[in-house]
Amino acid sequence: MNIEVPTLVLGAVAAGFAVFSILLAALVGPKRYNRAKLEAYECGIEPTPHAIAGGPGNAAGQRFPVKYYLTAMLFIIFDIEIVFLYPWAVHFDALGLFGLAAMALFIFNVSVAYAYEWRRGGLSWD
Repeated sequence: MNIEVPTLVLGAVAAGFAVFSILLAALVGPKRYNRAKLEAYECGIEPTPHAIAGGPGNAAGQRFPVKYYLTAMLFIIFDIEIVFLYPWAVHFDALGLFGLAAMALFIFNVSVAYAYEWRRGGLSWD
């Protein structure tokens, strides 16, 4: 028996379940559309035709708040960096002293970036 067969079967079952779920929801689910549901969602902020300050539809010159996007980018950056700890933890004994030193340097680097962001005020909601 080929070693890839269970993985391929699991992938086919997962893909089939995803397609089945989407089709079933489209067939059985309610179809009550209104103007609010069809508009783009901008994190609770009323969407404007042009997000440029002072552009059409934004005559007051109000700036588009980017705090949500900055917070999301910080989460992604630190989350992806921390994901690198998992392979190291799995093969910790096989890496030896070099692996320990490399991970210490990596954690130091992440800590410096975190301290910089904290000091800069990027983690506060004010």
